[in-house]
Amino acid sequence: MAAVFDYKSWIGKSNDWQPKAMIAFHAVAVNTNLQENEEGDQNPYCGYPGFKLSCTNDSKTVLKLPYSGEFYVRDINYLKQQIQVIDPDDCLPKRILSLNFSGSPFTAIFHRNYSFLSCPYQNAGSQFTPIECLSNSTHFISAIPSANLADSLPESCYVSTSLSVPVARSGVLEETLTFTWDKPDCRNCEFQELMCGFESSNSSQVLCFPDNRTGRSQRGLITLRTITVTIVAPAALCVIVIVCCMCYKVRIADAAFQSSAQAAIGPQHTTITGSTGLDESIIESFEKLVLGESQRVPGPNDVSCWICLSEYKTKETIRCIPECKHCFHVECIDKWLHMNTTCPVCRNPPSHSIVHVITSDP
Repeated sequence: MAAVFDYKSWIGKSNDWQPKAMIAFHAVAVNTNLQENEEGDQNPYCGYPGFKLSCTNDSKTVLKLPYSGEFYVRDINYLKQQIQVIDPDDCLPKRILSLNFSGSPFTAIFHRNYSFLSCPYQNAGSQFTPIECLSNSTHFISAIPSANLADSLPESCYVSTSLSVPVARSGVLEETLTFTWDKPDCRNCEFQELMCGFESSNSSQVLCFPDNRTGRSQRGLITLRTITVTIVAPAALCVIVIVCCMCYKVRIADAAFQSSAQAAIGPQHTTITGSTGLDESIIESFEKLVLGESQRVPGPNDVSCWICLSEYKTKETIRCIPECKHCFHVECIDKWLHMNTTCPVCRNPPSHSIVHVITSDP
């Protein structure tokens, strides 16, 4: 379809196919004279009136306004229909003084009133910053927002001109200008990743069309998206579900273990018939230690109590069973040994010579 706008202008080398280096004007509907990038003669009606591009010898993309001259294109946002340009001579304030959008489809997004001052160099400082490309050896030019202009300027300074300046949303005069356009409105096509083109060769009405001549980079992106959606995303979801299930099972097991341990050592409000344990004198004969700053526990022990699973802290008192050297919080092991005659870790009983079993009667 000849009316579809698929012309592409490149920043960089002609064979640079990286998407980040591409400025594609298919959604801007560019009327371009870059025949060198097209095969054969280009239809003069293939672009929308007012969008004129050219290319420099060093591969800079140029936008030309009828009454304001040429600007280098830095960036284009098709969804917002904005184009960002810079001055080829790095003197944007000079271009602003004569900026005229007449005869072009572009307008500025924001405006702010600025006053351009002319002052001798002895007044240069924090209040007035010289614009070097507009200044000479004796006087400098500075631009400040008119609202910030002091009621009384230094006698040596004067306002050379005041005008409404197109600026960024912040209102600050920057090194770039951002223009926008209303017609053609191709934002909907861009959002749907379709081509924006004329309804017919004799009409200026634009419609969205499928791109039947997608480039290599676009085909690669589409393929990558398809693979991601159909394979990678479900696989990642499965991994997440499996990990969550494993974590849930571990947490359930830990909770069950802690619950059983707490139940085993918890306070007994009723007398257990036939339960047996060690005599109080035997339990008290087992060694007790107060942990120091290092919290180091002797013997084959971990950093936490085997019964309550809480980590040991400085100045806590622990009790160790003589034969196996397993240690526990005093409160935990005392309650355990009142109901049991073996170590809760290795299940080995203390020496027979010191064991005196007591039986709690109903």
